[in-house]
Amino acid sequence: MTSMRGAAAVVGVADEVSPDGVIDVPLRELEARVIRAALADAGLTMGDVDGLCTCTGGTLMHSVELAEYLGIAPRFTDATQTGGASYGLYVEHAAAAIAAGLAETVVIVYASTPRAARKRGEKGLGVFATPERLEWETPYGVMLPISAYALAANRHMAEFGTTAEQLAQIAVDTRAWAARNPRAHLRDPIGVNDVLESGFLAEPVHKLECCLVTDGAGAIVVTSAERARTLAKPPVFVLGAASAASHAMISQMPDLTVTPGAVSGPAAFAAAGLTPEDVDVVELYDSFTITVLLALEDLGFCTKGDGGPFAGTGVLAPGGALPGQTTGGGLAYTHPGAFGAFLLVEATRQLRGECDDRQVAGADVALAHGTGGVLSATSTVILGTEATL
Repeated sequence: MTSMRGAAAVVGVADEVSPDGVIDVPLRELEARVIRAALADAGLTMGDVDGLCTCTGGTLMHSVELAEYLGIAPRFTDATQTGGASYGLYVEHAAAAIAAGLAETVVIVYASTPRAARKRGEKGLGVFATPERLEWETPYGVMLPISAYALAANRHMAEFGTTAEQLAQIAVDTRAWAARNPRAHLRDPIGVNDVLESGFLAEPVHKLECCLVTDGAGAIVVTSAERARTLAKPPVFVLGAASAASHAMISQMPDLTVTPGAVSGPAAFAAAGLTPEDVDVVELYDSFTITVLLALEDLGFCTKGDGGPFAGTGVLAPGGALPGQTTGGGLAYTHPGAFGAFLLVEATRQLRGECDDRQVAGADVALAHGTGGVLSATSTVILGTEATL
């Protein structure tokens, strides 16, 4: 993977969200819309695309079906499903495919409209209702996904002394970024007491520590570094990327305080030839506040067990030492069911200096870290403005 450093670049991004959280259009239309917007951002057209990655349609051949709808015949497709970690994994796979000559321009897309579906009275299939969970977890009161994250938070508190106030600070910092983002769903500032007084959904997880449920879509265009330098926007180079998985059911997680990010993070840094100290801005999947805290530890921004004191200082907030979740994240910006694509969109915009009031000054290296399932799978992507060290 080290030899692939800087061989590919993100050249176009787009996302679509709604202030009220609802985008009531057919899924295919929303996918096509955000893809065209990302291609336009790059100065490309649908005819330039020879690779397509997606897994959000819920059908057996979604990537192929979407390609047919778009009127393209890609020579590289990927529909690997690892939840919110899928989209960083696609960047990793796209970069590998481009380096191997299997594709030149790959589009990665995610779209989902759970709020619109709910308004229409549609019922989801229940992505967590697998035969294994129905036999071994559901009868014992496990309500997914929130019960899984409550277990992880409880364990971290018991083992390391992490406090509710420290976890709440993550939600406070994330909302401070959302207040700077006119497209965010929740923009009113909050304090630690607001989080603690919002009530438990599954103790010790409070309501304001839980991600939104909204409609939305995001797309990322990846191409060769050579081609990237000729396009409309400054290229954002893929410096390192890695993925990992450790379990499916929360009852099978080897250690409730250690995620697969402990594998994908160091591997991505090794591929990039960088360390956590080199990162200017992080975009961490914030399905719940405990997701962020565990990522900070597993990626090496602090030692295992120190995530509470580290995050509790406001390190992720505007003006903090490690600005993070700069859109307002899944807690306040949008969360259609898998937030991984949006992490990559924002990381790219930060490195291109396009984020207005939420812009992190001098950002040259960004990390996007997706988490899927119930802390089950991770993908870590390190992006930079320069292809070489």
